[in-house]
Amino acid sequence: MRRLFGTDGVRGVYNEEMDPFKAMRLSLAIASYLPRGARVLVGRDGRAGSSDIYYAAIAGLMAGGAKVYEAGITPTPALQINVRDRGYDAGVMVTASHNPPEYVGIKFIESSGVEAPRDVEEKIEEIFHEERFRKVSWREVQYQVERDDLVNDYYVKKVVELVDKERISSKRFRVAIDPANSAGAVTTHKILESLGVKTFVINGDLKPEPSRPYEPTPETITDLREIVRILNADMGVAHDGDADRAMFVDRFGEAYWGDRDAIPLTIHISENRRSKLPKRVVTAVSSSSLVEEILRPRGIEVVWTRVGSIVIARELMRVGGLCAFEENTGFIYPEHQYVRDGAAKTVLMLELMAYENKDLHDIMSVLPKRHVIKTKVPTNPEKTKKVVEELKNMYSKERIIDIDGVRVDGRDYWFLVRPSGTEPILRIMIEAYTKDIAENILKEIMSVVTKY
Repeated sequence: MRRLFGTDGVRGVYNEEMDPFKAMRLSLAIASYLPRGARVLVGRDGRAGSSDIYYAAIAGLMAGGAKVYEAGITPTPALQINVRDRGYDAGVMVTASHNPPEYVGIKFIESSGVEAPRDVEEKIEEIFHEERFRKVSWREVQYQVERDDLVNDYYVKKVVELVDKERISSKRFRVAIDPANSAGAVTTHKILESLGVKTFVINGDLKPEPSRPYEPTPETITDLREIVRILNADMGVAHDGDADRAMFVDRFGEAYWGDRDAIPLTIHISENRRSKLPKRVVTAVSSSSLVEEILRPRGIEVVWTRVGSIVIARELMRVGGLCAFEENTGFIYPEHQYVRDGAAKTVLMLELMAYENKDLHDIMSVLPKRHVIKTKVPTNPEKTKKVVEELKNMYSKERIIDIDGVRVDGRDYWFLVRPSGTEPILRIMIEAYTKDIAENILKEIMSVVTKY
């Protein structure tokens, strides 16, 4: 049976792989999976196609007998914590997260606030493909959708309560924010201002096409990097489309990937916050070898998983740990909630800066320097399998982790080659002690890629 759900939710190009009719049928399948009369909170991001997908999803849920509540534009972690804490049976978030603006998508959230596991996704897919929909009569359908205007305010309150407000406020931090004209624009500045932080916001107006790509990378957030440098701000933070990620920028305009900034955050949670949780982190095979190199000597175990926040969150729930993270800047702090949360990650970093009396640059400068290359090529599943198998044979004498594509750990480098779960591309990540080593590894990988 053809899969609908990818790495995190169902996504596709608007009016091609995903249109309002498909969104309505998918939501009808979700309602059919849920008990009749289930209370479902529905939210969306700010991208162009999300509006009619949002209303199509509401229509499908209502037709299947769900009681629907509208959250409007809200970050994904805001919807999730409201589902968990405020009596909802499920949530539906209309977002394509970091994908390009032509994409739209739907995430299904369980009552725990966490995205549904794979076995639940498969049950919903069976209902969808076999059209085993539950359609209620006109007497049972909800007469009117209710609006929940407390969603964003509740989220702001919970994130502010997470950290030491007085300690952060005393430092009078100055932070620049780039929410990519989407969901983070309605909450992140409010959170930081509640903590006594002076904020400077760019791309903070909600509009259907963002001023920069939704995915925060060092290349896509050049405006933020320049503004932080000019202002000599303590930190900059850039979100993706649904604000469950946060990429940080230091006063010199350097941007950091999530496997880097997660290292000092983990130490902060363990030592400054004195967490009672198991000394363990869960991270994807896309994370740097620095994670093991720095955390293991501190007695912190590292558990590797496939890429994807659902996989990481479920593994963290299973084994327990201080936190979980991905190099794509997603960070999960379980004492807050078992999902990625860009704003929660941001306030934890501010709290660390306050504890250490340092800005972001000083905190990150202690990490060893490595040269990183990230690229991608269009592909299809059959070609990807051939590339992965040949690379495993080429590097068979090195440490290999093949739970998601192929990761190879050498003496002075590591690389990962894996198919994307959200786009038809092959992702290539290389990290090495020097630029020459990284470029030579890339040449070897590309010789295999071009062969197929």
